[in-house]
Amino acid sequence: MVIRHRRRPAWQFLLLPLRLVIALLVIISEIARPVYRPLVNWFSALTIVKHFGEIVGSLPRAVILVLFVVPLAIAEPLKVYALFIIARGHVISGLVIIALAYLMSFLLVERLFHAGRDKLLTYGWLKWIMDRVETVRDWIAETKESVIAAVRGWLG
Repeated sequence: MVIRHRRRPAWQFLLLPLRLVIALLVIISEIARPVYRPLVNWFSALTIVKHFGEIVGSLPRAVILVLFVVPLAIAEPLKVYALFIIARGHVISGLVIIALAYLMSFLLVERLFHAGRDKLLTYGWLKWIMDRVETVRDWIAETKESVIAAVRGWLG
């Protein structure tokens, strides 16, 4: 009996770096989530933010995509730049830059995505990315719970 291995198309191997970047960004965000979540919840509850979300949600999906991608395209490279600045010895400047970049991500990018989520996910490529993000988030949650359970078992 001959067992044949199914070959993956070459383009799937090209997606590996994208998958790794998604995983890394999600892991970093999940680590920071307990710190920033109260701020995001407070910000989201503001009346002006709710009205802004309603306006964004009523826009065409292409406009929502642009509103979402522009701050994302600024914030994500800033995070990498901040790490470079820190590595060059400018720790305070780097920490300020990274804090501002995460603040932009958590308060602006996340709100824009939330407001236009239904329309944004009609883009197949974005749905594919968000499915990967959810997979990593689920894995992180499961891993966190198993680690907590193991530590509790060791302690008690």
